[in-house]
Amino acid sequence: MKERPMNLPQQAKKSFWFWLAVFFGSGLAPKAPGTFGTLASLLLWIPLLYLKLLWWQLVIIIVVISVVGTVAAQKASELLNNEDPKEVVIDEVAGQGIAFLFCPLGWPWFVAAFVFFRFFDILKPWPVGWIDKNLHGGLGIMADDLVAGLYALGCVQLLLHFLG
Repeated sequence: MKERPMNLPQQAKKSFWFWLAVFFGSGLAPKAPGTFGTLASLLLWIPLLYLKLLWWQLVIIIVVISVVGTVAAQKASELLNNEDPKEVVIDEVAGQGIAFLFCPLGWPWFVAAFVFFRFFDILKPWPVGWIDKNLHGGLGIMADDLVAGLYALGCVQLLLHFLG
């Protein structure tokens, strides 16, 4: 695993794109930044779920986060001079949003969506791993987490079908 930089470049510290890419600092956790970024994303997603938005409204939010997040990830990657900086966690925010689509309200379901998403994001089954290795730049940073989110969504829905 590549060592994370101890000191952020001054240019990064002043960049809106950088702070968005690290989801307002959650990706700067010294260990497991992806998990911390995903946990921080719950502060966004759970209130949105309780607003009972329609599924397509959540999809629009996910698409906006994905598009803006791809730009932010690319810019942060350039600022940190690292093709896939672990500090960038905006991709986890988008992927976790996908995992929450059609998710019933309630902590057992939120935990299931979180665990499934982290499972697929960490283990990177095909094509998640292939995307992670072969797509580069902001799109590469974002795309593998979007697919991991789709896998997690499928698992939550299967769980709901059999247990719900």
